[in-house]
Amino acid sequence: MMKSKTAEEYIEVIYALQQKHGHVHTNDLALTLGVAPPSVTEMLQKLADGNLVNYVPYRGVTLTKDGDKMARELMKKHNTLAEFLEIIGVKREDAEIDACQIEHHVSSQTMKQLNKFVEFVREAPQDPKWLAHFKQYSKTGRRPRCDRK
Repeated sequence: MMKSKTAEEYIEVIYALQQKHGHVHTNDLALTLGVAPPSVTEMLQKLADGNLVNYVPYRGVTLTKDGDKMARELMKKHNTLAEFLEIIGVKREDAEIDACQIEHHVSSQTMKQLNKFVEFVREAPQDPKWLAHFKQYSKTGRRPRCDRK
């Protein structure tokens, strides 16, 4: 299976456009990605060779079963990273931008642990003490006092 930052970006954009329109035209990809149409054609041929897309010149492109699976995994990775960044106090808009960059470079082991962490925090009691303490530390640079008994 083809794996590069560029290929992953194409798969994500194709997935998003396919969700909206059912199929994707080369020019739509070129506009969305900010690249020349010949570059799109070249990458689509590579993705088709890797069995990630069904590409018909002058007609458009759709994801194969493998491409759809890859897109869903990338979306999950992106959402986990964005949520993690928000948990540690990054604004949503910045978290989305940063997640787009990080998702292509993080190892599967790191993602596994980040998923566990995000799930743990999501299912924790409302405003756990340690998270509230971290938020205060982030704002002030000082640790709150803890009553340990």
